[in-house]
Amino acid sequence: MAMQAPKGTKDLLPMDSYKWHYVENKFKELADEYGIREIRTPMFEHTELFTRGVGETTDVVQKEMYTFEDKGGRSVTLKPEGTAPAVRAFIESSLYNEAQPTKLYYFTPAFRYENVQKGRLRQFHQFGIEVFGSKEASIDAEGISLAMRAINELGLKDLSLNINSLGCPECRKKYNDALKQFLQENYEGLCGTCKSRFERNPMRILDCKEKKCKEITKNAPTILDYICDECKDHFEELKKYLQAMDIEYTVDPNIVRGLDYYTKTVFEIIYKDLTVCGGGRYDKLIEELGGPDMPAFGFAAGLERLIMTLDAEGLEIPNSSYIDLYVGAMGADAKIASLKLINNLRKKGVKCDCDHMNRSVKASMKYANKTNCRFTVILGDNELQLGTAKLKRMSDGEQFEVNLKDLDSIVELLK
Repeated sequence: MAMQAPKGTKDLLPMDSYKWHYVENKFKELADEYGIREIRTPMFEHTELFTRGVGETTDVVQKEMYTFEDKGGRSVTLKPEGTAPAVRAFIESSLYNEAQPTKLYYFTPAFRYENVQKGRLRQFHQFGIEVFGSKEASIDAEGISLAMRAINELGLKDLSLNINSLGCPECRKKYNDALKQFLQENYEGLCGTCKSRFERNPMRILDCKEKKCKEITKNAPTILDYICDECKDHFEELKKYLQAMDIEYTVDPNIVRGLDYYTKTVFEIIYKDLTVCGGGRYDKLIEELGGPDMPAFGFAAGLERLIMTLDAEGLEIPNSSYIDLYVGAMGADAKIASLKLINNLRKKGVKCDCDHMNRSVKASMKYANKTNCRFTVILGDNELQLGTAKLKRMSDGEQFEVNLKDLDSIVELLK
């Protein structure tokens, strides 16, 4: 039996990699504009980082993490999300001693053992930003604006932005009491997981995907009725900043998000009922993980889901990976000359290749067509003797005679 990729993983093949480059470059380009710098964290971390940071009552920790003991008997986990590792790095490297805010972005693989669905894999990839050190709602608005802009500029129009506030720990305590009182009457109808959440973290019940739990919670009280004046003011400030940037939004009091560390702002960006980006504020996570008491905000977007959506909408992604020039060779001397030619052209920034399969002229042209090469040239004894050759533009068949020693003119023609 031939070896196959593990369930929930997917190979990224050359014919699709240009799409990823395009999406990643768009996020990176905007991150640079916003003064956000890149961070890269390990693929696995000590398990405690996620149980403490993400939350023991979340589906991620309870059901989805890839956790194992290493050869030293230590419990380690493939990272299921990017925020907790970024916070750990921020604390470990004492970045809190630098001028604040600290703005970071990352591209990372993440791992969750969950049901494989379209756009949802067990190994997936995220773009995320994390901003540490500022409690101002302007940071939240700026992060949301970056996410909205990036997804919009990728071609997905008519995005919906839903926002909510989860308040501070004091607000949450009052709300949890009210929520438990509401749920008590239907406690026996909850799923087993939600029953275990009832005492420790009842808000997680609102995020349950079980049909019977969703039915029970549909008329539950909302957190916005319980947030304190400070949290209300922060939420109102966020709205003002979004309005100042002409970003339309809807207040959705049912947004909880699936991770325990969120406080105050939470948001989701929706495209045709599909959540393509989400995040919010997490003002206590740095302290919870052993750092100073510092506020923070972040979001993440799943790259597989974004690219799947772009494809489904028929949006054309520019392919810049085409070869500019393919050089075919007839004979041993011509093959040496072709290798020398492409070596010199590559030093001048030309994307080019030559024949390594001893193809005939006809086969070389057929290969160039298949690989979407922009120009071709065939070298033989006659071309080597005269020092000239004819470049053929594949799009329309027009030919241009060039001096093989005048590399600059060849480069100019290939632009």
